[in-house]
Amino acid sequence: MRSLIFIMALFVTLPVVAEKADFTLQDLDGKSVSLSDYRGKWVIVNYWATWCPPCLEEIPDLVDLYEENRDTIVVLGVAFEEVNEEYLKEFVDSHMISYPIMNTEPVPVTELGPVLGLPTSYIISPDGERVARQEGPVTREAIEKYIARKQRVDASMEPVTQAPGNSGQ
Repeated sequence: MRSLIFIMALFVTLPVVAEKADFTLQDLDGKSVSLSDYRGKWVIVNYWATWCPPCLEEIPDLVDLYEENRDTIVVLGVAFEEVNEEYLKEFVDSHMISYPIMNTEPVPVTELGPVLGLPTSYIISPDGERVARQEGPVTREAIEKYIARKQRVDASMEPVTQAPGNSGQ
């Protein structure tokens, strides 16, 4: 029961209006990465820092989520700190972070919305809509359950269409 309450609270801490979201940042190799590059997949944008203990605790779950769901889910890590790029690369390598990492200077409001504490994660739907935000650590299990629930709700809201030639009588 405790985990159910946690999962329910996980992504309702601050409601987010579904709206198209996009940003472009440089990854650690200097390549431009845009959120819109991943349309068609769920995207977890995780704002974190190397000095943040809860951020470090969630890294293994985010790596597993990314590795086990590459066809449907992408994790994008955004180092939200002023940090030397070489140090960040070494940190990413030493923690075996396999998902794309970008770096940006901390600001109170990003292109996705506020980042008032770390870690902060946003979930972006395959349509590019920002659908959830979580301040504090996330788990692979909680993210997968949220996405599954969101897919069920979205599927139940799809309009029913009639077969061609069927008047419905």
